[in-house]
Amino acid sequence: QIDEKMAEGAEGLTKKERLGMERDQTKLQASLGGIREMGGVPDLLFVIDVNKEDLAIAEAKKLGIPVVAVVDTNCSPDGVDYIIPGNDDAARAIALYCDLAARAALDGMSAQLGAAGVDMGALEEGTIEEALAEPAAEDKPAAEAPAAEAPVEEAPAEEAKAEDAKAEDAKAES
Repeated sequence: QIDEKMAEGAEGLTKKERLGMERDQTKLQASLGGIREMGGVPDLLFVIDVNKEDLAIAEAKKLGIPVVAVVDTNCSPDGVDYIIPGNDDAARAIALYCDLAARAALDGMSAQLGAAGVDMGALEEGTIEEALAEPAAEDKPAAEAPAAEAPVEEAPAEEAKAEDAKAEDAKAES
């Protein structure tokens, strides 16, 4: 709503009202900006700390999204579909969980691309986003193509974080 008012031109509003709207818009963009570009509802929610993310778990349950969570002894596993017993406080443990989740996501995407007939050798030369965009554009209508691209945009960032965490673990172990 704020974007619509700002796009129309905030004519008729006082300077104070415009400034307030701009601040609200900036605050909302900072906290919810990623959701705006999301192609659709996610297929899965991965949670590290069940106590801190109880609101996200409740929202996922309302939307019917399966929840995979690392559950510590101080947490209740209520609302979690797939429980991973483990420590959710240690940085090394969290890095391990994120690394494994990122690898699983990338393995799943590569298996899906392989099943779709995409040449996996060509992926080394290009990005995953480009490879997914080509079959999606050829096989599906244009309305469905952005939904197929949305999860892929997040995976490389997770992979980079996981690789950084893995490198830090290797340094700590030696």
